[in-house]
Amino acid sequence: QVQLVESGGGSVQTGGSLRLSCSVSGYTYGSGYCMGWFRQAPGRGREWVAFITTSRIPAYAYSVKGRFTISKDNAKNTLYLQMNSLKPEDTAMYYCAAPIRCTGDYYPDLTNWGQGTQVTVSS
Repeated sequence: QVQLVESGGGSVQTGGSLRLSCSVSGYTYGSGYCMGWFRQAPGRGREWVAFITTSRIPAYAYSVKGRFTISKDNAKNTLYLQMNSLKPEDTAMYYCAAPIRCTGDYYPDLTNWGQGTQVTVSS
């Protein structure tokens, strides 16, 4: 059973930075599967933000490309999301997810989710 625990959310002003962490346990999926971050703003659906392959190749949604960086530390079993140049439209609950498809889609019957961490960006 994969367990994911996020941390690092908070409130910042426009232009600020935050780093989200996701502690991962029980993950045994190999190549062909990815790990990633999603977000959900009030009244909106869950949106893919970024994923990373087992070879550490990242991919980003257009809305965050150039501002966010996904990474992972296998020794610490931790997934990260460095968020720079934050905008009010980045305000959302952020979730890490694994495994996910290496297209940004999740598996309805397979993907595990963390509890989420709130990010609030004020103007």
